[in-house]
Amino acid sequence: MKNWTFAQRAVATGTAGLLALTLSACGGSDASGGEASGGGDDVISVGFSQVGAESGWRAANTKSIQESLTEENGFDLSFSDAQQKQENQIQAIRSYIAQGVDVIAFSPVVESGWDAVLEEARTAGIPVVLTDRAVDSQDETLYESFIGSDFVAEGERAGEWVVENLGDQQLNVVELQGTTGAAPAIDRKAGFESAIEGNENIEIIASQTGNFTRSEGRQVMEGFLQAHDDIDLLFAHNDDMGLGAIEAIEAAGLTPGEDIKIVTIDAVKDGMQALADGKINYIVECNPLLGPDLAEITKKVVAGEEVEKRIVVEDQAFDQAAAAEALPTREY
Repeated sequence: MKNWTFAQRAVATGTAGLLALTLSACGGSDASGGEASGGGDDVISVGFSQVGAESGWRAANTKSIQESLTEENGFDLSFSDAQQKQENQIQAIRSYIAQGVDVIAFSPVVESGWDAVLEEARTAGIPVVLTDRAVDSQDETLYESFIGSDFVAEGERAGEWVVENLGDQQLNVVELQGTTGAAPAIDRKAGFESAIEGNENIEIIASQTGNFTRSEGRQVMEGFLQAHDDIDLLFAHNDDMGLGAIEAIEAAGLTPGEDIKIVTIDAVKDGMQALADGKINYIVECNPLLGPDLAEITKKVVAGEEVEKRIVVEDQAFDQAAAAEALPTREY
């Protein structure tokens, strides 16, 4: 593992005039709302590019990062919101390169298309840490570590519950996918399909993206209900889409959790409340509190210490009783 220095970064900063794109172009600012700035000698400057603010999970994830990478903890955090657009994220990363931050961290909007900008960061001697979502680059030396959940395992866990609890009856399943091309959407779908494979009673009759948002979850579910009068179960790639679908199901005069069973992923408070209320039947957790892990890995990278290439966050799963028990002390 390299100890990244200013001298290494100087290789690329000669072209800073070409790369100096302001964070204001993609709505970026630091955690306190000011413009991005370098830290002092004893402060680690971090440029972080977030996917957006599309869900309750993402809000909790952002809060965890901003509360962990504070000045009191030895960081100068520059934060930008990509508004779910890859071009905004690439622009922010190039701005961080031009500023010469110590570390760049980001949660990729989609899996592909990152090699060029990550190569620019490497040329500048700036290490990169991935959070929440992976990239599909064949060159894993372009980033130092990836911190996040196992999305395939989450999908498998959801599918296994369906098989074990409902697999003895005919099930017509509709699926609300996450953002097209995003790692959690790809992996959760693959995991769910792997878990139900071989059970002839379970069939996915419709599958469409809801972009991880509540509003699109409702809109797509409305379309499912108009096209199919025999839906038995909804699998939603996150709670927010599931919550939007619940609104559509209720508006159609049906009872969510009974007339249509619902399985989701995330376990944010709103989802957990719906589970406790019986409107959702099962939730697989995706822990958003990645800030402490990111802070620890960032310090190790800057110090030149070895870090794990893949850090898997521990997730749980909840039925109605477990959700009711967990809700009073739920952090997100």
